[in-house]
Amino acid sequence: MDSPNYRAFLSYSHRDAKWADWLHRSLESYRPPRHLVGVITERGPVPRRLTPVFRDREELASATDLGTAISEALRRSACQIVICSPRSAQSRWVNEEILAFKRLGREDRVFCLIVDGEPNASDDPAQEHDECFPPALRHRLAADGSLSTLRAEPIAADARPGKDGRGNAKLKLIAGILGVGFDSLRRREQQRRQRQMLAITSAALAGMVLTSGLAAFALIARSTAQRQTSLAVREAETARQTTSFLVDLFRVSDPSEARGNSVTAREMLDKGASRISTQLTQQPQIQATLMDTLGTVYMGLGLYGEAKPLLETAVAKRRALRASDPAPLAASLGNLADLLTLRAEYAAAEHAYRQSIALHASLPADRRDEAALARDFCGLGTELADEGRLAEAEQNLREALGRQRRLFPQGSEDTARTLQVLGKVIDRRGDLNQAIRLMQDAVAMQRTLWGAQPYPDLADAINDLGMLLLDKGDYERSEQLFRESIAMKRRLLGDRHPEIATGLNNLANVLQNKGEFAAAESAYRQALAMQRELLGTAHPSVANTLNNLAFLLHDEGDVRGALQNERESLDIYRKLFPGDSPDVARITNKMGFWLIENHEYAEAGRSIEAALAMRRRLFGKSHPEVASSLTHLAILQVATGRYRDALDSARTAAGIWTTALSASNWKTAVAESAEGAALTGIGKYPEAEKLLLRSTSVLNRDIGALPEYRSLAQHYLEQLYGQWARVNPAMRHASAGSRLEAQATAAAAAQPPSRASN
Repeated sequence: MDSPNYRAFLSYSHRDAKWADWLHRSLESYRPPRHLVGVITERGPVPRRLTPVFRDREELASATDLGTAISEALRRSACQIVICSPRSAQSRWVNEEILAFKRLGREDRVFCLIVDGEPNASDDPAQEHDECFPPALRHRLAADGSLSTLRAEPIAADARPGKDGRGNAKLKLIAGILGVGFDSLRRREQQRRQRQMLAITSAALAGMVLTSGLAAFALIARSTAQRQTSLAVREAETARQTTSFLVDLFRVSDPSEARGNSVTAREMLDKGASRISTQLTQQPQIQATLMDTLGTVYMGLGLYGEAKPLLETAVAKRRALRASDPAPLAASLGNLADLLTLRAEYAAAEHAYRQSIALHASLPADRRDEAALARDFCGLGTELADEGRLAEAEQNLREALGRQRRLFPQGSEDTARTLQVLGKVIDRRGDLNQAIRLMQDAVAMQRTLWGAQPYPDLADAINDLGMLLLDKGDYERSEQLFRESIAMKRRLLGDRHPEIATGLNNLANVLQNKGEFAAAESAYRQALAMQRELLGTAHPSVANTLNNLAFLLHDEGDVRGALQNERESLDIYRKLFPGDSPDVARITNKMGFWLIENHEYAEAGRSIEAALAMRRRLFGKSHPEVASSLTHLAILQVATGRYRDALDSARTAAGIWTTALSASNWKTAVAESAEGAALTGIGKYPEAEKLLLRSTSVLNRDIGALPEYRSLAQHYLEQLYGQWARVNPAMRHASAGSRLEAQATAAAAAQPPSRASN
């Protein structure tokens, strides 16, 4: 045949789509052993990757034949893999695809993956419903291309429980596609798993004796999957000695030490960390591997202080070993950068990420870990977003996403994680609808990968989708997602963890928006106490919770209490970000508005002007956050009688909001209400009335509008009619009362207020 376009063609019933998803992803992500690449077999030279694999996703119920596209794909495929189940055995189209492929003279290149049912069960009429082989598999072709009565013996891998299992079944199929021996692939896979899944194996052993082993296992698996791919090139002896150390670590030989079943994973980790520095001193490579592994587990447990010295030492040791292979050093630098980002040590984190990216990029293409390189781009994008450098963050995240989609066309954990972070960045850049779509894609991908099983990345994605839906005003769905995420994280992490605190913070946020203030305050204070205990007092998460609590106190009417919490939040952000920062600008801007409410105009002016200048430096002149500061500036200018300045500020803000959101958005309405108040101040009453009636109506109707802005717009309307009545009482007095009554009725009918960005 001509050089094939596809390594394999997947034939399956669409009711077995989950199996097709798994098999397609497994085949395209598989890398044949290096020593086999280029070897000539009966299938041709062994490639570096089994890509592409053709998978048809469209049902053919209304078709009369396979169609040109499917027939051509079959012709251009080197092999065919049939996912065998009672569903596929009854599928006309699976049978037709097998026939079409066999008629190309490739009967020996049809491979089967049994996932359900029984082969040849139809030989017994009583068991016919269990048959998993379509007729075209059970019989050979006659000379005329029709099915003969001669029985065939399909080449099958069996993924059913108690048979080959998924792993061996996959390897059997790959051996057939490549034309190599199954045993050689299996031995290579065993060695690879021994090295790559070292930490997972140790955690499983620990689970036999530790009551808290489940959480450690999940976290080790996560850490290993993210950063340990490059360890597959280590020698088997290194893996053996590392395994031996960890197995010994989790073996409780002294009954007095074990204290029944009360030994925890944390105690085992502490014991291991103390032993690493004194044992294996003559084998720095193994020491670095162990430090890296335990450091990432500490990081997953939220114990950042314990993780840092281990990860820093692992980097130092691997720098000394770099000459032979830079890949392990790149992996350690990536782990350290992840930790530094969590600790808000952004300059050091960025430096470590860029070093890791440079090391990965320096490797030849056939030795480069492309998945790890993409993860580093994602990590760098995350760090830059945390730092407020949103344009750079988006650039790096899209670089990561492009690489991941090329590597894993059907999706992967890494791809879902990048979509998630990118969604948050897009939201911060002002496009909530696009952000929600990206986050929904991330959640859907994670659910496909993990189903109902708890997993950290799935819980994170569910939480982040809840945040975006909260911003959109979908409180019921948002609360449901937050509770699902918290429950999942508690199963994985226990009751005291930074991520549990974040979940409580978010749940409090939606409860506040629903008007359940007592429940919201309780959740905020739980989160704040947990964060201070686990993260210290100078951490972004602590500052964020203080800011949220300030909003709650303000909603309850405690403006001084709100300002006190906001000042404490601002102090933390200023310590962490001494230069320009979106968080510093956000808090400063909101404080300015609350100071206006408190009639502290001089301090309010300093806060709002500082926030406006910082936002212009960060975002330019036409960003929604600039519009927010201009709106507050206009409100201050109205309060201090600078009406013409207020008119300019309000109109500029309204223009930005209209472009970024819409003319009918409540944030546009706030700016228009300030414009109307400025027109009142200079005596242009009809123009002011038109703007104030429209903006007040929007604010009363939109559940996303903050209550203080509703009250302010109503106050501006009352001022208008009061001044207008004094100028021309005979014309306006009667209508003023009726209009005010109508506005008051609309305000009373408004739904519970929402907390929003500043």
